[in-house]
Amino acid sequence: MRIARFATSDSEPSFGVVHGDPGAEEVFTIKGDPFYQQLVPTGVRHPLDDVRLLAPIIPRSKVVGVGRNYADHAAEMGNELPPSPLLFFKPNTAVIGPTDPVLMPEFSEEISYEAELTVVIGKICKDVPPDRVKDVVFGYTCGNDVTARDIQRTDSQWARAKGFDTSCPLGPWIETDLDPDNLRITGALDGDVVQDGSTSDMIFGVTDLVVHASQAFTLLPGDVILTGTPAGVGTIRENQRFEVEIEGIGTLSNLFLRR
Repeated sequence: MRIARFATSDSEPSFGVVHGDPGAEEVFTIKGDPFYQQLVPTGVRHPLDDVRLLAPIIPRSKVVGVGRNYADHAAEMGNELPPSPLLFFKPNTAVIGPTDPVLMPEFSEEISYEAELTVVIGKICKDVPPDRVKDVVFGYTCGNDVTARDIQRTDSQWARAKGFDTSCPLGPWIETDLDPDNLRITGALDGDVVQDGSTSDMIFGVTDLVVHASQAFTLLPGDVILTGTPAGVGTIRENQRFEVEIEGIGTLSNLFLRR
């Protein structure tokens, strides 16, 4: 099931279920918030082309990032493999949707893209055992862990480099029925594929990451975990577009602009 968050020209943001084949999709509006109540259709539906897709979730508390979770990416950055998941935070103010521009900050001259599978948490949880991870995951979406690479090199912490406003595009929707263990993930810069990998190449899989993160802090409904990026990261310039495509989910596309 594809759960989207959207708005029309005359409505407040709503949640809906996306049905239909590519090019003929419709959004069926549901009542309330699917993270806290059952899916109840309103009877209202819209052609997908007539709505504006928003970030499918604005995390209630946090975005958890995972660094160096693909061996080939760690190698291209000249880093050793971490002995356990390397976690960092992005604030929820970094989150934008699939139609929003990434606004590159003035303090950085080296902005980089990172295509990532993103886990969306569905239940409040702490110290999750491996056999319960599927019970606490709501679904999956595409993410782009946009990074100010020059700032990452100079700051001892990654807060500015990875947490600036608009640095966390998510979308286009949340896929709730998906096996995350072997999905093709690509990133395209102005239509040219520059990242091409599989989630099967992750050093720590989704189960490992949810277990590890929940040992450190309580995960809340709507929190998300960015699972790391395959090789091929590089810099992006103003007016270029980056697209994250993940098998079984869809495509997240964002234009990059200067403030």
